Amino acid sequence: QVQLVESGGGLVQAGDSLQLSCAASGRTFSIYHMGWYRQAPGKEREFVAGITISGDNTYYADSVKGRITISRDTAKDTVFLLMNSLNPEDTAIYLCNAVVGGGYTYWGQGTQVTVSS
Repeated sequence: QVQLVESGGGLVQAGDSLQLSCAASGRTFSIYHMGWYRQAPGKEREFVAGITISGDNTYYADSVKGRITISRDTAKDTVFLLMNSLNPEDTAIYLCNAVVGGGYTYWGQGTQVTVSS
């Protein structure tokens, strides 16, 4: 089992930056990919960014490219999401996931990000 805890969300103004964290615990050695998704009210969950654990390959949704950076701290089993130039359309619950061998996906509870105009 893997447990994921997100943190760092909050209320910010348009144009601000925010860094989210996702701390993994449990059988973290089995994780080979981690990612961030977001879900706004009344909308479907959408992919934001992902990172492979072995090769540090990163990839992003087109809607956030150039504004958002995903990174990780292997020693702390933590993945970060740095978001710049935030706008109200970024308002959502941000969720972290981890994919382990066998393809099973674990999810965190999410952290709320609200961007005021």
